[in-house]
Amino acid sequence: MTTRGGRLSAIVATVLVIAGCGTAQQSTTSNLPSSIGKGEGALNLIAWTGYVESGKTDPKVDWVTPFEGQTGCKITVKFADTSDEMVTLMRQGGGTVYDGVSASGDATNRLIAAGDVAEVNTSLVSDFNDVMASLKSPKHNTVGGKHYGFPYMWGANVLAYNTTAVTPAPTSWDITWKSDSPYKGKVTAYNSPIFIADAALYLKSHQPSLGITDLYELTQKQLDAAITLLKQQKSLIAKYWLATTDEIDPFTSGAIVAGTAWPYQVSVLKADHRPVAAVIPKEGVTGWADTWMLSSHAKHPNCMYQWMKWTMSPDVQTQVAEFYGATPSNAKSCTKLVKDIGDTANTDYHCGDDAFLSKIGLWRTPLADCGDSRGKTCTDYSAWALRWQEVRGS
Repeated sequence: MTTRGGRLSAIVATVLVIAGCGTAQQSTTSNLPSSIGKGEGALNLIAWTGYVESGKTDPKVDWVTPFEGQTGCKITVKFADTSDEMVTLMRQGGGTVYDGVSASGDATNRLIAAGDVAEVNTSLVSDFNDVMASLKSPKHNTVGGKHYGFPYMWGANVLAYNTTAVTPAPTSWDITWKSDSPYKGKVTAYNSPIFIADAALYLKSHQPSLGITDLYELTQKQLDAAITLLKQQKSLIAKYWLATTDEIDPFTSGAIVAGTAWPYQVSVLKADHRPVAAVIPKEGVTGWADTWMLSSHAKHPNCMYQWMKWTMSPDVQTQVAEFYGATPSNAKSCTKLVKDIGDTANTDYHCGDDAFLSKIGLWRTPLADCGDSRGKTCTDYSAWALRWQEVRGS
């Protein structure tokens, strides 16, 4: 796992008509395929590192080779470092037309709005019936009742801390936001405009008069307040991280003792016997849920459908979860996950726990349309990106 953030990007505001699925067999009533046709023999993917494992990282970790053997779809994958890189690759390709992408919620709505990805027929994948309720039709990949992909892994942006340096164990994000934090100069934060949502999360609890109802639907006043808080936090920060090693290394050395993290870094540090733990603070957490999306320009749409079907199976999702440190979207994965790793599947992964998942502020591309009676008075991702540069440069 490397990065999930992004640099400055503009959002296309108008949702375009999404094209059908190329050579996949089409129904007579819509542009959606009525069945998955024979594979075209190849599949070009964009993915986060760790999502498309073929045994090269670890000979015992391989869900690609069996897929290729069963379908005849030979996978070529481009691992991306940021969500913005994924968006750029899907649009420009760099000489390659990609068939699909494992997009996070801070990219999915941009891809949908620009017509870069196609609506999918979820009825063609029976395992979709076992997806956790909160991921059946979330705002980050479902628009106007149309599904634009299949859910893969998800996770929370937890508060990680050094158990020997941070005492007592934290119960609030206070230690990463308040100017008088005893850990000033040893705090870390995520280096991306989407981190503005974390500031909004804190303000939602501590300044309720701002009226924040959705972390990704901020008015100008609410965004201004979040930026003020982020500028205050900057004096506490030892390092902003984007790649996971940016956080793992200073946690290992003791240069950082607290900050936002993914379960992945926590599991790596624990495996290395470092004094690190993670909590869900009382204010709650943001998080991410990744979606396999079909390119609207896919040359191998049948192979992509077969891949999405493959990655929805509980066995494959369990393999990904155990290697990657994230949580499966298919609730039927939990039985094997518990068998393999014990109660950690419940306490750390929260596998199948929809009550927990539904409380996470999952990443979603901010749009000008607030999605309610306020109309188009909210701030979009381009505004967030500009203000984030203001924070980082101030």
